[in-house]
Amino acid sequence: MTRKLTLLLTCFSLFSFSPAMAQTAAPGAVKNMPAATTKAAPVRTAKSLDCSKQADAKKMHGPDRRKFMDKCKRS
Repeated sequence: MTRKLTLLLTCFSLFSFSPAMAQTAAPGAVKNMPAATTKAAPVRTAKSLDCSKQADAKKMHGPDRRKFMDKCKRS
């Protein structure tokens, strides 16, 4: 009986305290995050925007659009 109770209490303590410990952040962890974790939107050139508008006008999607965009930006 004592052995079962000890096992039950051990399991309870492992499962009840582990998630709470895992979710708490270390002090100062949020403040010290590097600035590189936030991504800025890539800068699109005027040529790229023009090619995209042309592809939109032709209602191109998927692989055909990618091929068109590659050709358009290289010309």
